[in-house]
Amino acid sequence: MKRVVSVSLGSAKRDHSVQVQLLGEDFEISRIGTDGDIQKAVKLLKELDGKVDAIGLGGIDVYLYASKQRYTLQDGLKLLETVKITPVVDGSGLKNTLERQAVKYLAGQGLIKAGDRVLMVSAMDRFGMAEALVESGCHLTLGDLMFALGIPLPIYRLDKLQAIANKLMPIISRLPFQYLYPTGPKQDKQAHTNSNKYARYYQEAHIVAGDFHYIRKYLPEQLNGQLILTNTTTREDLEILMDRGAGMLVTTTPQFQGRTFGTNVMEAVFVTLLNKAWTETTPEDYITLLQQLAWQPKVVKLRRDLLPRPTEQVGKLG
Repeated sequence: MKRVVSVSLGSAKRDHSVQVQLLGEDFEISRIGTDGDIQKAVKLLKELDGKVDAIGLGGIDVYLYASKQRYTLQDGLKLLETVKITPVVDGSGLKNTLERQAVKYLAGQGLIKAGDRVLMVSAMDRFGMAEALVESGCHLTLGDLMFALGIPLPIYRLDKLQAIANKLMPIISRLPFQYLYPTGPKQDKQAHTNSNKYARYYQEAHIVAGDFHYIRKYLPEQLNGQLILTNTTTREDLEILMDRGAGMLVTTTPQFQGRTFGTNVMEAVFVTLLNKAWTETTPEDYITLLQQLAWQPKVVKLRRDLLPRPTEQVGKLG
């Protein structure tokens, strides 16, 4: 059995483990949170190195993108370089393929339409998704400055984001990652005192897209039927979205036993199936596997009677 582990800076409360079969291979897929403790993550990575088939880095990015420019976050690089033997990924490669295809699929289903207003909480984290939304005719409000840095300045064009990134990222990339993104117990909390801080950007949007922890960070008390396009969610997350008035949840990664995993986990699975080093994988490799697996975005209408129920059964895909 192949073993894939995500070592996450996120909350241990979100840990999950499943066994699935993918393209004839049996996998044990686990997510282990370290509650924002980088040193704990380093220790765990050293323990797993050489003992599992692939490792995903969760709750942190190694690379962010603005167009074709790639920026390296130093805390993420520190974790990446801790692993010497086992293939290790951060999910950025799969985001650039899976999430582009997800947007195209949703546009083909009429769930994303030209003219839709989209709040993209962080485009640099998911530049492929952002580009695909623009190609589908959507009007984007980019929240990179607001959600990562707390600077209340929306950005409305990808080329403008690129220009800002060129100036700021050489400095920002050296900051401790917890200054930029909710880690550890912060992932279990919503900034209730700031729940109206960016409320109008949520409420003006037809679609709210991007990393769920950023979406939740300033989630207003009242939505009005928005489609939420994200990846990693739990049943509790679905309950929160439903209570706030979201209309639909679309996750880009598959659901295993009632829970979606992050792109870092799925990319680790892909690297294992390909039997390649991460540096040797190509977008074409990922696209071929996606076609073989026939994965499609998971669409959930946010009605309590329609919420998925957890199951103990082992799933089979592909």
